[in-house]
Amino acid sequence: MQRQLDWFKKQLFGPKSEKQVYDLPGQDSLFQPEETPVPEKALDDDKRTVRAYQRGTGKKQRDDDCLNDSGLRFSADVPVEVIEQLPPELTGPDADRYEILGTKTTYRLAQRSASYVVLKCERPVFRRKGTEKPVTTPAPPNVLDNSLADVSLLAGLLVDKFQFHLPLYRQHQRIQQAGVTVSRSTLTNLVKRAIDLLRPIVDAQTDNVLRSRVLAMDETPIKAGHQGRAGAKPGKMKSGWFWPLYGDEDEVVFTYSNSRGRGHIERVLAEQFTGTLISDGYAAYARYAAAQEGVTHAQCWVHARRYFIAAQKEHPEKATEALQQIAQLYHNEDTIRAEQLTGEKKRQYRLVHSKPVVDAFFQWSREQLECGGLLPSDALTKAVNYVISREASLTVFLEDPDVQPDTNHLERALRPIPMGKKNWMFCWTELGAEHLGIIQSLISTCKLHDINPYTYLVDVLQRISQHPAREAAKLTPRRWKTHYADQPLRSLIDPRHPHRQPEPVADAH
Repeated sequence: MQRQLDWFKKQLFGPKSEKQVYDLPGQDSLFQPEETPVPEKALDDDKRTVRAYQRGTGKKQRDDDCLNDSGLRFSADVPVEVIEQLPPELTGPDADRYEILGTKTTYRLAQRSASYVVLKCERPVFRRKGTEKPVTTPAPPNVLDNSLADVSLLAGLLVDKFQFHLPLYRQHQRIQQAGVTVSRSTLTNLVKRAIDLLRPIVDAQTDNVLRSRVLAMDETPIKAGHQGRAGAKPGKMKSGWFWPLYGDEDEVVFTYSNSRGRGHIERVLAEQFTGTLISDGYAAYARYAAAQEGVTHAQCWVHARRYFIAAQKEHPEKATEALQQIAQLYHNEDTIRAEQLTGEKKRQYRLVHSKPVVDAFFQWSREQLECGGLLPSDALTKAVNYVISREASLTVFLEDPDVQPDTNHLERALRPIPMGKKNWMFCWTELGAEHLGIIQSLISTCKLHDINPYTYLVDVLQRISQHPAREAAKLTPRRWKTHYADQPLRSLIDPRHPHRQPEPVADAH
C-alpha cells in the first residue's frame, strides 16, 4: 500500500523527467578546490567581457541579430502592413515649408481578432460580338465541390484542431464571434471530407514505413465510440488504441484498433515487414517476433530503466548503481552523435565502449539474484528479472548500427495523441478515431521533416484532384518536400496566389 501511495503521489506531484545525472570520474564536488588547475578554456571565458547595460542609459544592450529596439524578429513570410504616421506640420497648410530628411521606422506585432475572410469571386459573363451565346467565366477550382469552404479554411480547421489541439466547438465560437454564421455540424463534415481525401496518401506512406529495415512500434489508448452492450451508462465510451509505426526514413503512421491484442500487430506487419522491430516490454511484440521468420525483436532501455527508478526509494544504492551503468550507455550514444559516426564505425564504437558496459550490467543483475535477501515482490527483484528475461532483445543495438537503444523517437512522435486527449477528450465514433490517425500521421511527419503543416495541406488538398492515383506516394510529406516544396500551390487568400491582383510592395524588413 505504501508503494501504491508513493506511485500515486508521484503521478500527481512528482517530476516527469527520468534524466539521470552521470557521475564523471574524478568529480567529487561541484566546486573545484583552490589547488586544482583551472582549464585554459575557462580562463579564456573569464576574460570575455559581457556588457549587459550601457552606463548612463539604463538600457540593456541587445545582440546584433535583433531587428530594432523592440527586439522583434520575423521571417520574410510574415506579412508587413505599412502605417504612415504624418505629423500635423506635414499635412497642414504650411506643409511646403518643411522638408523630410528621413524616416524613423519602428515595428510592432499585431493580431486580428478571429481573422476570417469571405472571398467574393466576381466572374464576368461575356459573349463574342455577333453571337448570342453568353460565356461565363469558370469559378476558381475548389477542393470540395459545391462547398462554401476555401482550401485555406480546410487546412486551418485541420491544423488548429490536430496540431494546436483547438476543438471544433471552440473554432465554431471563434467563427461566430467574427460575424460569420455557420453550423457546427458543417465544420465537422468539412473536416471529415478533407481527411477522406488524404487517406490514399497515408496508405502510401504506410507501405513505405512497412518496407523499413528497422521499425519502431508502440501503442497508446484513446476513448473512441459508444459502448453498445446492454446496461451501459449513457455516454460511456469504449477504449481504443492507436498503434504508431515509425520507419527508418523519419515517417510515422498511426494505425487504429479497438483492442490491444496481438491480432492487430499481425494484421499490420505480417504481410510486408521483415527486419528489426523495436518496442517496449509488452509481451505481444515478443510473441509476434518469435513466431515470424525474418523479424528480430529489439527492446527499449528506457522502459527497463523505469523499473530501477521505481526501486530507488527502497534500494537507493543498488538502484542508483544500475542507473549509472545505463547512463554510461547513453553517454556513449551522445559521443556517437557528436562525432557523427555511422555504419561500421558506429558499430565498432558500440562494441568497444558499450558492450563491456552491457556485459557488466547483466552480470551485476545476476549477482543481485544470487546473493539472496530479495523478496519476489520487491521492486528491485522485479527490475532485475525484467532486464534478465529480455537480455537478448536489449543487446540487439550493439550489433546493428541502425537500431536505436530505445523508442524515444517514437514516444516523441506520438505525443500529440495524449496531448490532444486533454482537449477533445474522445472521438465520438471509431471512424473519427481513424480520421484522427490519418491526419495526425501527416502532421507529425511534416514536423519531423521541418515542413509547415498548413503550407503542406493547402498544396496537397488542391493537388489531389490533378495528381495520378498511382503516384500518391509523391504527396507524402517526405517526398513532397523534394518535389513540390519549392513552389507549393497557394490559396486564393494568399497574396502570392497567381490569380491575385498585384498589391503595392510593402516596406521591406
